[in-house]
Amino acid sequence: MPRFPTATKSAAKGAAILAAATLILSGCAAGAQAGGDTEPVTLNWSFSLPTSWDPVTSSTGNDINTLSLVYASITQLDEKGDVIPGLAESWKYNDTGDAVTFTLRPGLTFTDGTKLDAQAVKDSITRGQTQDDSLITSQLAEIQDITVEDALNVTLHLSKVDYQLPYVLAGRNGEIVSPTAAANDASALPTNPVGAGPFKFESFVPESEAVLVKNPDYWRADEIHIDTLNLTVAADPSTVVQAVQSGSIDVATLDPSQIDQAKSAGLTVEVIKSLSVNALNINNTIAPFTDPAVIKAIRYGINRQELVDTLTYGTGSVSYQPFPEGYAAYNKDLENLYPYDPAKAKKILADAGYKDGDVTFAITTFSFTEAYAQLLQAQLAKIGITTTIDIVPAGSSTWQQKVYLDGRSAQLATDGTVGRESPVANLEATIGPLGLMNASRSATPEFIAALDEVRATPLDDPHYNEVLQNAVKIGVLQEINIPTYTSARVLVHSSVVSALPHYLSQVRWEGVTVDRSGN
Repeated sequence: MPRFPTATKSAAKGAAILAAATLILSGCAAGAQAGGDTEPVTLNWSFSLPTSWDPVTSSTGNDINTLSLVYASITQLDEKGDVIPGLAESWKYNDTGDAVTFTLRPGLTFTDGTKLDAQAVKDSITRGQTQDDSLITSQLAEIQDITVEDALNVTLHLSKVDYQLPYVLAGRNGEIVSPTAAANDASALPTNPVGAGPFKFESFVPESEAVLVKNPDYWRADEIHIDTLNLTVAADPSTVVQAVQSGSIDVATLDPSQIDQAKSAGLTVEVIKSLSVNALNINNTIAPFTDPAVIKAIRYGINRQELVDTLTYGTGSVSYQPFPEGYAAYNKDLENLYPYDPAKAKKILADAGYKDGDVTFAITTFSFTEAYAQLLQAQLAKIGITTTIDIVPAGSSTWQQKVYLDGRSAQLATDGTVGRESPVANLEATIGPLGLMNASRSATPEFIAALDEVRATPLDDPHYNEVLQNAVKIGVLQEINIPTYTSARVLVHSSVVSALPHYLSQVRWEGVTVDRSGN
């Protein structure tokens, strides 16, 4: 897979490829808008509002979809999840791999008119490291010092060799905030963001909607063909098809169960692969999961294909690892690692001295994933395990207390990851020694060494994928949690909206056109 790694020459080549693609997309867009139609273009997107409009205090990975409307990051990910230039047109590591210099594109500005230069990058990263309520401090911890070489060049000095940094800076961690706005009132940023992304923030009604207008100074502005983007909270799933059909919504997330209905209504449905992988977060510090035999039995007692067919209507896929097939980190050796075998699961429990009904526990789940928990409950009953379902309301802080924080009480939770820009960061979050999905807060020395080897391998090294996939295998075989299935991003839109770009990591709007001339 193509990557933009350690050398300026490689990154510059990638920038040229991206520029060529931009011209092609712009040409297509021009054709779509031909005919002299100069009316402002508005798009209504029903999705979700971010937990915070400040990337420093945003608390969920899903926020990247909305934060990237108003911010641009130092690097970005292409459709396959590989890192490519962003605000920085190139980067170059030193010979020892513990410092990297990013060269910014000339002429960048924030929507408040402030110059986006090397000093602004330093200020933004430093705020992410030091602000009291920052939620990205740990991801920037390896940056020990930042040197402004000149207006366009900024060097990040690292505590150790780490060639993953360009990946790390491709999302919230690398989204650059106006230093003027941050200095004036950083506390206002969660509701009044100032960035250099494709859109400028115009207005915001909490828990309702946000209005954004095109930013003519965005570095990819030629690819943005939407003048006003109205972002609203996700519509009731039962009304999505009717809302899009009526024109009150142009693009929305669609429950897979409604795909046939949407298509019958003449709407376009796009099933987009994503980095999202569902998993069971098992607390092995609480009975019955202090016994490895119970966890092993569950691995064989889960019918993953039934989960895919029932919950995703075939849009997802069976998974045994925290990455989807087709992504650089995906290890084929892990395919069908724990095939569905209820007889084997029952034997494992019997050999460990358990009779039917001896193993009992609660499945903690969100209200919107209750069907997932119910299906698991039925599957586990077939191998003699009795469960109850503990439902946590969507958006409740109870989840953090029960599942993630010290003193957590959840025995087994329906969890998962929407992915991280860096595959190493994703491994750390899901099965690393400090990962939220690792209740034991421990990992084998072999896995930790494997992660360090990935960090020490340049992204353009021909053995990079092999080293990365080896770390994935070692980590998964620690048996920290139980991956179950991947989830695709299912979007529905009317014919007035052109095809959407298919990015693994997020929803993007470059190249998207809206033509209402036929309405």
